[in-house]
Amino acid sequence: MIGRAREPPAPTEDATMQAAAVLFAALCLLAPAAAAADPAPDAAPGPSEVRIVREDGAYRLQVDGAPFRVRGAGLSGGDLEALAARGGNALRTWSSGPDRAAVAAMLDRAHRLGLRVAMGLEAGKQRHGFDYGDAAAVAAQRERILAEVAAYKDHPAVLLWLIGNELNLEATDPAVWDAVGDLAEAIRAVDPHHPVGTPLAGVDREAIALLRSRAPALDFIGVQVYGGIGDMQAQLRDSGWRKPYLVTEWGPTGHWESPETAWGAPIEDDATRKAELLLERHRRDIDSDRRQGLGDFVFLWGQKQERTPTWYGLFLAGGESTPGVDAMQRLWTGRWPDNRAPSIAPLRLDGRRARDSVTLAPGAAARARGRAEDPDGDPLAWRWTLREESAATSVGGDPETLPPEVEASLSADADGGVRFVVPARPGAYRLFVEVRDGQGHAAYANFPFRVAEPAR
Repeated sequence: MIGRAREPPAPTEDATMQAAAVLFAALCLLAPAAAAADPAPDAAPGPSEVRIVREDGAYRLQVDGAPFRVRGAGLSGGDLEALAARGGNALRTWSSGPDRAAVAAMLDRAHRLGLRVAMGLEAGKQRHGFDYGDAAAVAAQRERILAEVAAYKDHPAVLLWLIGNELNLEATDPAVWDAVGDLAEAIRAVDPHHPVGTPLAGVDREAIALLRSRAPALDFIGVQVYGGIGDMQAQLRDSGWRKPYLVTEWGPTGHWESPETAWGAPIEDDATRKAELLLERHRRDIDSDRRQGLGDFVFLWGQKQERTPTWYGLFLAGGESTPGVDAMQRLWTGRWPDNRAPSIAPLRLDGRRARDSVTLAPGAAARARGRAEDPDGDPLAWRWTLREESAATSVGGDPETLPPEVEASLSADADGGVRFVVPARPGAYRLFVEVRDGQGHAAYANFPFRVAEPAR
């Protein structure tokens, strides 16, 4: 995840590793216990043989000799069973974490479901204070990463290795790429069966030039692009990168590149518009490159708070799938699901759009209206929430806190309308709506507005 503003002090390495451990423990608890008894697919014991081959000038990924184009998702607390059922064939992680039993259980589950795993190997970020001039710290990191590789390399679900994540973001010391190059060589020596790459924030020409000279052992790079993905292929050509690549993150238009209100609040697309963009961007900008592109991991198969609780996740916090999940199933399988998520239109507040930078008087009565439809005729339930606007300035997907809910005497009707009392305290707020169909699917939209200082 890339961004634009400099963040406040980031979590410590210990906190990050603890978070990773919680993630993997959650992954392992997603399925019913009975799933553990499911038989694994027939496969020879030991690692899969994963290779990148070049045929007729085009790069291809092969798994045990068979062509394999990645149709994957970045997974954070999401449902592996749903990913497989929707037609995905792979997932990526960002860190292994210290709980090896939990990681092994996750790999076992992925294998039972026929999913391959791009294993994230956490590496220190300069913007978090990691010093690549500290030889002892670099050596300790190398030892830890190689131990992780050795622990999981023989599991048949492992697809490839990803060294770090967006190590170029706000990086100033090119020694980071020396460390990446050394790790790539060392990993390939320990594990000759799986390709090795590193994911970059955007198509960073300077970082790519340094990787070409300082990390030639890399088999591929990952690129992570959101609203600017339409320029990705041209930027890669201009960068001089001639090896293969994976799109290791992509999805909605990022909060840092979206339109803003007059006071700087980013305007989020609704769930239906995001699904439309997923279809368009994948077909035009990802699947169209069959010469260097090896596939992709959409972001995010799960839910997280990043500027809003709905901006990047393909699911709601309650687990309901959104139109974006349906769009990915259509891309992966060529078919829509039998029962689809509702569609929704942008909200209006007192008849105005978010781009109108709506400012309301404290304590005034306000009315918002949405419009939603269900393609299957399922009855819809509307849920409205008012929250303070996020004050986060973090970048790169670093942790954020969900802004508090605000009491506003919300009074909703059954037709997509809501009346509320504008908060008395001046400041920035955001009105949210979630529309559920009772079948495990939902759509959402939100509207940022400002409360003015009281008249004097």
